Amino acid sequence: MPNPATLQTSRERPAATLPGGVMLALSLAAFVGGIFLFIRGIVVLGAGGHWLTFAVGLALALAAILSWSGFFTLEPNAARVLVLFGAYRGTARRSGFHWTNPFNRKLKVLLRVRNLTSEKLKVNDKRGNPIEIAAVVVWRVADTAQAMFDVVDCENYVRVQSESAIRHLAGAYAYDHGEDAEVTLRSGTEEISQALQRELQERLAKAGVVVEEARLAHLAYAPEIASAMLRRQQAEAVIAARQKIVHGAVSMVDMALTELAEKRVVTLDDERKAAMVSNLMVVLCGDAEVHPVINTGTLYA
Repeated sequence: MPNPATLQTSRERPAATLPGGVMLALSLAAFVGGIFLFIRGIVVLGAGGHWLTFAVGLALALAAILSWSGFFTLEPNAARVLVLFGAYRGTARRSGFHWTNPFNRKLKVLLRVRNLTSEKLKVNDKRGNPIEIAAVVVWRVADTAQAMFDVVDCENYVRVQSESAIRHLAGAYAYDHGEDAEVTLRSGTEEISQALQRELQERLAKAGVVVEEARLAHLAYAPEIASAMLRRQQAEAVIAARQKIVHGAVSMVDMALTELAEKRVVTLDDERKAAMVSNLMVVLCGDAEVHPVINTGTLYA
């Protein structure tokens, strides 16, 4: 036996409505006919006649007036959720002029695509570093019944769940410098966007919302560690540049020694080769401009 306290998931279904133009013509005709019978009934009663004509005319006019509250219009990408005495009666999605039961409540729901830009959130990444992060979420309502009846405020629900998903995402990835080709917030833009969209869709499905796109809009270290991380990045950039310089210098020295040996320009023993390698490495790896010194002696003098 189901637990009555369990939340029941709503499902959208089409509402039964009638063309507004046809019903407007009928209601006007009923109103005019009712007024005619009402006046005729007054005349008949004044002449000592029966009251039935008066009652029918009055009832017909009042019914026509009451029916006017059943008219509503729908623009493109909008819907009306119809509720009769607390019971869901369906959703009207077709744009145009419609008529429904006058006692139905007609709750408007926008189906247009909407953007949500989250605030800059201060969270810790996977390595515990404080960072600032924000995202842009593109969403729309797909199931109007869920959006209206399964959550209290659909827009607020999307905002709160988006912030929660962003915080969870930031804690699951490092800001940068991943190990073994690890995806990071800074380098894995597409992977992070897809992961954020999947998590948001799981969270917002119960509200009848479809997430069209989700991307990070802001990503930075928190101010208290930004300067230290900048120095770290600069140091890593210098080390990477030095590694390339040394690798290139070693290749050039090897090429120079090989060319000298193959073309027999000069025969060098190990000591002279070591001196030449030392000089070339200083020239190729040094930051300052090199000033050559002409040696007029020998290495053995």
